[in-house]
Amino acid sequence: MIELIPGLPPLFNALLVALIVGFFVGTATTLAVQQAEKAKLTRRIALVAGTLQGSKASGGLRAASQRKRMVAAKLKEIEDKAKAKKSNSNSLRDMLMQANLDWTPKRFYIVSVIVAVVGTALYLLKGFPPLIAPLVTITLGLGLPRWVLRKMASNRQKAFTFKFADAVDVIVRGIRSGLPVGECLNIIGREMPEPVGLEFRLIVEGQKLGLTMSEVLDRSLIRMPTAELKFFAIVLAIQQQTGGNLADTLSKLSDVLRGRKKLKDKIKSLSSEAKASASIIGSLPFFVSGLLYLINPGYLSILFTDPTGHVLIAGGLTWMGMGVFVMSRMIAFDY
Repeated sequence: MIELIPGLPPLFNALLVALIVGFFVGTATTLAVQQAEKAKLTRRIALVAGTLQGSKASGGLRAASQRKRMVAAKLKEIEDKAKAKKSNSNSLRDMLMQANLDWTPKRFYIVSVIVAVVGTALYLLKGFPPLIAPLVTITLGLGLPRWVLRKMASNRQKAFTFKFADAVDVIVRGIRSGLPVGECLNIIGREMPEPVGLEFRLIVEGQKLGLTMSEVLDRSLIRMPTAELKFFAIVLAIQQQTGGNLADTLSKLSDVLRGRKKLKDKIKSLSSEAKASASIIGSLPFFVSGLLYLINPGYLSILFTDPTGHVLIAGGLTWMGMGVFVMSRMIAFDY
């Protein structure tokens, strides 16, 4: 047994050793508890400070996230409206509006029937085989008028997109100079060429009739369903809900639109060789056949006089149509 003080009874030595050991154990325990409490307090302070700093730092992130959610919701709303309009029975009326034709669907159908009847009559009067006459009627009555209508609408949308970025720049400069948005739209309607000027005049007239900006833009998207105008409608709708600097937002939109146009031009230049090759390949059989007919008409006349030749012509046109369709899909780039 350990004797701290010689001469004392063993019981006192044991008590003294227990007191010393208890003192050191208690001191060590107290220090450990204090260190644990201090570390816990430090962690809590750091957590609170980090939360505060995170809340300050994430304030802008939350605002940006909220803005992104609003943009996504607006995009979904516009896409749902576009799908509903696409599945609606008034799609022909919308196509007529997009082509800027003041026609009713009834008038369009009447013109289509007249074109089909006149074209079929001329086909039969020329002495061509009657077996192909139904196909000619369907093509001239259903295919050709709608193709012309879509082409007119497509050309109008391309002309609108070509000048739309300049219209957005006019709005940006007008807002920065102190003009209201309505006056900027009125200036575009007066000064910009068609079809941009016409669409903005219709927007201004709709507002004068008491429609909201969202309603007139929805109607504009029916007449001009371009991605650029959708972006413009989303920017104005989000700005009305959240506020902010509209001039800076539209300036960024103008940069995006010009970047899209630059990308389209680059894709067009890169694909021009493939389109030219496809055009040459598609027109070469008709060109060679025309030359052969001019040089020696009797060599090809049997195709038009013999029933077997009619079948061969029909088969050749079918294969040529399939080839032209495949080549057109191969060179059609989405952007």
